[in-house]
Amino acid sequence: MNKVRLEAFSDGVIAIIITIMVLELKTPHGTAPHDLAPVLPVMLRYLLSFIYVGIYWINHHYLFDQVQKVDGLAMWANLHLLFWISLIPFVTAWAGEHPFESVPVAMYGAVLLMCSIGFVVLDEVLRRRGAGSAHPSWMERKNLASMLLYALAIPLALWYAPAGSIVHVVVAAMWLRPRSPA
Repeated sequence: MNKVRLEAFSDGVIAIIITIMVLELKTPHGTAPHDLAPVLPVMLRYLLSFIYVGIYWINHHYLFDQVQKVDGLAMWANLHLLFWISLIPFVTAWAGEHPFESVPVAMYGAVLLMCSIGFVVLDEVLRRRGAGSAHPSWMERKNLASMLLYALAIPLALWYAPAGSIVHVVVAAMWLRPRSPA
């Protein structure tokens, strides 16, 4: 099957995810600068989640740039990834409203871990089908490091929520850095 429909569907789902996240943002109740304080944690979590969704969107395009055709298994692997990404608005809202509570921050990290696993599964399905990705080893190392850090962030958040959040920011920053040569 042609990959174009899969890419268009994925782009649409990701656009809807970002729309849902922004619609969750509530305006401050007043107009003074100090009225921003109660909504600041939600806005910061939204910013982090927007960056994460952007990272997945960019890497999805990079991954499919090398793919010519997809089959049913690749489509299911893609849906698996999109399922986990679609949970980002839910955990963003929850962790944003409760930034110092362990369970919401740990769940945020669990969803990020599953997104990362979903991306690796999709990549592996495409590789095994000979459909794509001959990406350099730097990406494999970053994926592995991301998964390990997400897994670490979950118990860390259960112990002390802000520590888990710091790990989430570190992983995002790791992906924002330009690619190093292979």
